[in-house]
This record gives sequence, structure tokens and C-alpha cells, in this order.
Amino acid sequence: MLLGGAFYLPLTLLAPVTPVAAVVSPYTAPVQAASELAFPDFGATGVGAIGFPGTLATSGNAKPVSIASITKVITVLVVLESKPLKLGEAGPSVAITSADVALWNKQVAQNGSVAPVRAGISLTERELIDLILVKSANNYAETLVNWAFGSEAAYLVVAREWLATHRLTTTTLADSTGFAPGNRSTTTDLVELGKLALSNPLVSSIVGTKTESISHIGPIKNTNELLGVDGVRGIKTGTTDDAGACLLFAADYTVGSRTVTVVGVMLGGKTHPRLNESIRALLGGVVKSFHEVDLVNKGDSFASYSTAWGDSTKVVATEDSSVLVWADTPITLLVETPKIGVSEAGAEVGQLIFAVGNSRITVPLALAKPLEDPGAWWRLTHPAELF
Repeated sequence: MLLGGAFYLPLTLLAPVTPVAAVVSPYTAPVQAASELAFPDFGATGVGAIGFPGTLATSGNAKPVSIASITKVITVLVVLESKPLKLGEAGPSVAITSADVALWNKQVAQNGSVAPVRAGISLTERELIDLILVKSANNYAETLVNWAFGSEAAYLVVAREWLATHRLTTTTLADSTGFAPGNRSTTTDLVELGKLALSNPLVSSIVGTKTESISHIGPIKNTNELLGVDGVRGIKTGTTDDAGACLLFAADYTVGSRTVTVVGVMLGGKTHPRLNESIRALLGGVVKSFHEVDLVNKGDSFASYSTAWGDSTKVVATEDSSVLVWADTPITLLVETPKIGVSEAGAEVGQLIFAVGNSRITVPLALAKPLEDPGAWWRLTHPAELF
């Protein structure tokens, strides 16, 4: 008996208790209403948002179509990759020559959009970009790429490589201005192009500028009549006989405690006034389709542990978490909890994994109170629970 006691007592009093698994509580995911968007009965339309992958909604022609002067966004981004320019910088000066006057004459002859030019003046890189993105001057788009790459043909080689790098695979280019019908793209590519444009601080600033003053030329006005209306802050108009009236646009909205930047494109309008009216109607539904959803509040319980000796504790979230959701994007929850034994209050015990569409949001879990040791008497009287 003495030998047995000498073996049994230390073994039962010091043995670790068998870990227990958590019981996960039922979870009801929040459900939001589907989007109701007023798409136009012409052309092609696409809508996305910064921070949301891909395109959220599309309508109309899904094949590549002419995009007119939206092409100039590509032109500027490609040049800036070769000739970087930060916000607030003027950049190098570019001498304007008789060759640039000839470009003006060519564009006027084909009824292209132009800005005044005079041989012998100099304009900065920043001024050329202003003339391209604000005034939409075809002649200065050609001047810019000739300065940056030596010729339009050399520019197109670099630009096509740039498109491939950024996976804009349904976009084709025929010139730097957008006047040629061969400048074509899809709404999905153009939404991504808009996001790329806004990610560049200089371009993002310029496309939201209503007016600008250019040395030797004077004041210029943005061709985008929607600037400042219904949150719109860019990006680029386009108009040709082949493309119709087009606009690559961006707009900022407050949803709950967050700001969402919508990026969209509408192509193939008959006139810009009608196009702008259609975009405003579309944006009204877009902003209503975003919802700020509370996923969890700190202290919310998602599981519990119970031991054989009658102790129990809840498993609670350690922080608040919310998310901006597009329309009826599904939300699901996976609760990951390990088996545990004696543990202190606040000990981390797994995590919540919320799946919101293709995104994942994790929130740590912890014990609301400790799981205490069962004590000597329970250990001595329940050896089967220990071994």
C-alpha cells in the first residue's frame, strides 16, 4: 500500500488534465440586399472600386470597343514610367518646334482635339501632361511621346509591353491620342486602368483639376463636365465618331465610417450630356449598394469550453471588426479553436476567419475567464479522467 501510494499520489496530483475541445456556437451571417443599378441602354458600362478586386458590375457590350481619348490615360502613365514626375514637380522643359506645329495642323485637319502651339516656346513635362489630361489635346499627346521615346512607333512598342505587364489583355493601341479607331478596350480593362491612374498621385491630382493655366497658352478647362458633381473627381473623357461619348470616371462616397472610391467607365453614348445623366443615375444605385457591416464586437462569444470537473468559460473576440461590403456579397465564418487544458483568462485560443467574397478577415479569440485546475480531491477521485 505504501509503494502504491507513493506511485499513485504524485501521478494523479501532478498529471496534466486531458485537453478539452470547444463547443462552437451557431452563427448567422449578415445578409445585405442585392444591387439595383440603372444601367443605360447603350454601349458598355463597368463599375469597380478601390480595394475591391476586379469589376463589381458590368452591362452592355463585353467585347473591345473604341475608347477615344481615354487612351491618353495610358499614354501619360507609360511616359511617367519612363520619365517619372512627382506631385508638385514641373519636370524638364520640352522645346516646341515646327514639328509640333505640324502635329497641330494634322490634328486640326482631321477634326481632332487640340490646344494652341507656337514654335520657339518651351513647356514643362507637367504642362504637357496637363494639356493631355485636362484639355485632351491630341497634338500634345504626340509631342509628349515624341519627346519621351523619339517617335510614336517607339512609344507604341513600350506601351504594348506596359499593357501586358499590367494584364490589360483586351486593350489594343493604334496611337497615343485615341483618335484612331484601333484604340480599343473592354470595361473590365478600363476599370483596372482607372485604378492604376488613381494610384499615381500626380495623375490622380490632375484628372480632378477643373481649370489650369499653362505658360504661353493661358487657362485651360477640363473636358469632364461631371467634375465635382455627385462626388465625381475624374478621370478622362473621350469622344470620336467611332467611340461616341465616353467617360472613365471616379467618385468618392462616405459609407458609414469609411470612404469608398468608385471607379467606372461608360462607353458609346450619343452625347456627353446624355452620358453624364446616365452616369449620375448609375452612381446613385452604386453608392446605395455599399454597406458597412459589423462582423464582430469585442467580447462577443463564439464558443465555450467545459471541463469534466465542472469548470467552464466562454471564448470571446478580442477586438471589433467591420467591413465594407458590395451588395449581397456572401459572408461566412470559420471558428478555429484548439483543445486546451488548464489556462489563464485572456489566453489566446484560436481565431475567427470571416470570408467576405474573396477576402479573408481574421479576429483573435481568447478565454473570458480561466479554466482552473480541478484540485487535489478531484484528481485523486477521478484517475480515469487523467489517464
